Amino acid sequence: MLTIRLSQVGKKNKKMFRLIVSEKTKDPVGDFLEILGSYNPHSKDLQIKADRVKHWIKNGAELSPTVNNLLVEKKIIAGKKLAISSISQKRTEKIGKKQEEAKKAVADKATEEAKAAPVEEIPAKTEETAV
Repeated sequence: MLTIRLSQVGKKNKKMFRLIVSEKTKDPVGDFLEILGSYNPHSKDLQIKADRVKHWIKNGAELSPTVNNLLVEKKIIAGKKLAISSISQKRTEKIGKKQEEAKKAVADKATEEAKAAPVEEIPAKTEETAV
């Protein structure tokens, strides 16, 4: 299965990326079929061979979510942006439990403060005070 994805080139703190076509199981750094362009994330500069990208998509190549979002943003292809990262179900449950515990702690603290606070009586208005 062919994929169009980014391959990192450049220095450690000055990364650049190539847009490549390769097999999904192959290493994106070394083995690829064709270079379709380049992307500089610092200047947001995307240089691409749009006709070759469309050719590979027509021939069954899939896009990585990052490449899909770049191409949609630059209006090279039509479509919606994709969610790049997802949270696992285990992580989602853990976050939900922490939020529930936090809400419970806030509610417990509020009830304790309500019990500890003395209740002040408001004097009733009389004719003398309503002058």
